Order: sequence, then C-alpha cells, then structure tokens
Amino acid sequence: MAKELSYSQRRAQEITLLTRELLRELPAVCADFLRAIEPTTQPLTRFAYACDLKLFFQYLHAEVPRFSNAPVEAWTCAELGDVGARDISMYLEYLSLYYKDDAAVTNAELGKMRKLSTLRSFYHYLFKNALINADITLLVDMPKRREKPIIRLEVDEVARLLDLVESGEKQTQHQKHYNDNVRLRDLAIITLFLGTGIRVSELVGMDIDDLDFDLGGFMVTRKGGGQAVLYFPDEVSKVLKDYLRARRNMTPLPGHENALFLSLQNKRISVRAVQVMVKKYASQAAPLKKHLSPHKLRSTFGTNLYQETGDIYLVADVLGHSDVNTTRRHYAAMADERRRMAARKVKLRDEGETRPTSESGNADK
Repeated sequence: MAKELSYSQRRAQEITLLTRELLRELPAVCADFLRAIEPTTQPLTRFAYACDLKLFFQYLHAEVPRFSNAPVEAWTCAELGDVGARDISMYLEYLSLYYKDDAAVTNAELGKMRKLSTLRSFYHYLFKNALINADITLLVDMPKRREKPIIRLEVDEVARLLDLVESGEKQTQHQKHYNDNVRLRDLAIITLFLGTGIRVSELVGMDIDDLDFDLGGFMVTRKGGGQAVLYFPDEVSKVLKDYLRARRNMTPLPGHENALFLSLQNKRISVRAVQVMVKKYASQAAPLKKHLSPHKLRSTFGTNLYQETGDIYLVADVLGHSDVNTTRRHYAAMADERRRMAARKVKLRDEGETRPTSESGNADK
C-alpha cells in the first residue's frame, strides 16, 4: 500500500503541474532552464520564475514592435538574444504600473528586484550554454531596496488581539455566531504565530501528527523543503490542547483527515483564509496599523525574541532564515537602538560631580 503523501508533497505536485501548463505559453528553452535549476530550487520557486518570464515576454510582445510578429511560445534563442538592456530598463519602468484584467497592478522596488533577478538567472543560463552571444541583464542596475520599518504589535496590542479572539468583542451577531464555531481554532492559529514565529505556509501544512506535547514542539516543513522542530511555550501548549479537544468533534472531508486546522467546509484551511482571519482581528486590536498580516505577527515574535536574547543567530535559526544577513537586515534598526542604549548606560562622571581645578589653572587666573 502506497504511503499517503503529506500536504507539502501534494502541494509540490500541484505546483509542478501548474508550471507545466505555464510552460506551454513560453519559448521551449524555458523548460530547459527550469530543468537545469531543479536540483537547487523548490517547485514554488520554479513556478514563480515561469510567471516572471511570462510577464516579461508578454510585455515584449505587446509593447516592443519588433517582438510582435510571432507568438511568444514560438520564439527561439534568436529572439531572446535580440533583447537589449534598454528593453529591460523599460520593462522595469512598466512594472511600476500596468493593467491586468482591467485592474491596476503595481510593483515597488522589491517586486522589481525579484523579477530582474529572474531575468538574470535565465539569461545567465542562456549565455553559459552558448545559446546567446551576451548576457545583457548585467548591464541593467538592480533597483535600490528601501528598508522599511518593521511593523509589529506592541505588548498591549498583542494582549488586546488575543482578548478579542477569545471574547468576540466588537463583532456583529453574525460574526459572533461564526466566532463560536471557530474561536478556538483562530486563537490557536494566532497564538502559534505570536509564540513560535511560524510562517503561514508552514502553519496551513501542519498535521495533527506533527504535534508532540511531551517534546513541547512540532515538526514543520520549511520554505526550502527541509524539516525542523519548533518549540512552543506552555501558553501555546494550553491553547493547542483546548483546540484539539474541539477538533476531535469535527468531521473532515476525505483527504483532509489529518489536517490540524480546518475551514468551515471541513477542508484543510488555506493560506488566504488565514490571512483574512488575521487581518480581521488585527485591524480591531490595532486599528492605526495598516496591512497587518500573519507575517507581521511573525515579525512581532522575531522582535520579541531578539529583544529578549540579543542573539541574531538564534532569531535567524528559529525563523528559518537560510542567511543570517536576511535577519540582520530586518532587525538592524533594533540592533542600532541597543547600541544607543548601551552608550546611554555608560557614565564617565556622576551627575553633579564638580571637576577639580588645578593649581596651575588658579595661578593663571
């Protein structure tokens, strides 16, 4: 009997099939490129690359006349090699604002950086394999990244958020009815974000079997596909146990029996559903802070952990950052504040202490 696939394995299969569908709309060499990077990338990364390439080729086909004669999927390396640095620079400007299905789409520096990074990887592959004469992406400067302040919840906002989930305060009667059905689930999800720093993608993939209360932790499949154990404090343990007692009375649909968190349709809860739920509660607990999301709750955990320990390597490990510089970049402002605090702690003289006057100084006077 074949072993049942985990959520992450099923998700990887779904993404792989979506990528194959997308490749039908792209030049044939794109499939060769994705196969070449398969050993070092995850299915979701390759899908994102395919999406980025499709958008770039669609731009060329629609906006640059010399690329409009043949459909994108028929392009050869000759067309790809005809792309110039100016075409890419104009594409980056186009990304600032364009329309898709009559809706405006914008990209800030971070979005442009990712899309240019995709083009650099693709054109590096073409040049390395002698499919084009030059890698023109190296002539285009990477957009400068503007560091944004970390948006997180303060201690009183965290307490207010948890109280709101538990009490159903500030909700309509319809929302309270909904809250009665899912209160323990929502409380467990939000407490997990705040108490462990788990990613939303990791959370929705959790199975009941991943929890180990004797160990005080649970297994997660990380962003890069590896697995790690995250440990939780007693407060998180209590909330999870309360939720599991309610979870036993639910009847999941076939294929979702082992999912830890279920939707109202008794299916494994989706990333989108978690995002909407967090935004609903967070906007009530901290109305002055905009765009609160599961990632902001993760940032709240990371901030609290760094403030308590001052250990950037520990924070990077717990958050699952493969490069500590990613963590350092996010929490650089906090590190700077700690250094400022250290400077304020050092006193060369007690306040009110008078400096002794030298005899020579008095004689000069």
